[in-house]
Amino acid sequence: MPNKLTRDDLYSLEKYAEIRPEMRAKVMEHKKNRNLAIGPHVTMYFEDPLTIQYQIQEMLRAEKIFDAEGINEELAAYNPLIPDGSNWKATMMIEYVDVDERKKALENLIGIDRKTWVQVDGFDKVYAISNEDLERETEEKTSAVHFMRFELTPDMIEAVKEGANISVGIDHENYTHAVSPVPQNYRQALANDLQ
Repeated sequence: MPNKLTRDDLYSLEKYAEIRPEMRAKVMEHKKNRNLAIGPHVTMYFEDPLTIQYQIQEMLRAEKIFDAEGINEELAAYNPLIPDGSNWKATMMIEYVDVDERKKALENLIGIDRKTWVQVDGFDKVYAISNEDLERETEEKTSAVHFMRFELTPDMIEAVKEGANISVGIDHENYTHAVSPVPQNYRQALANDLQ
């Protein structure tokens, strides 16, 4: 699948209605190697063309968008979330079931997106470049959703291709957790995102 999706990669609303259960099952299986819990309240959803295609198809379906202009708007909104071959892109979700607990946590986690990192064994941590589309925090609180990009050097990419371990973590004063190293199925999914 290409780095960026075009209208040719998408199904019509009618066709998508037919194949939706099958595609949903395929994507849910695919995401098992891409949705990584970092501690008890943060999940990193590492995106790729298939996860983004599914997201767009679901948006088109929900909003009943079938005209070229509307489809192109969705593509323009979501294509930047697909990795470019030299990076990983992820959606970070800060998840608390209790509303009051979530509100308090978001007040205490300002800057968490900038303290989130990936690390290829033998190299320094790479901190996220986050929320390039719009500001997602105020002086009072951060957002429950952040969009992140982790830019890797050619040497890091080569090391991953050769099997180096990958770790993912957060070094925020109020939330410090890491998965080190990530399980092999995640490592392989992330390696596949690199060129």
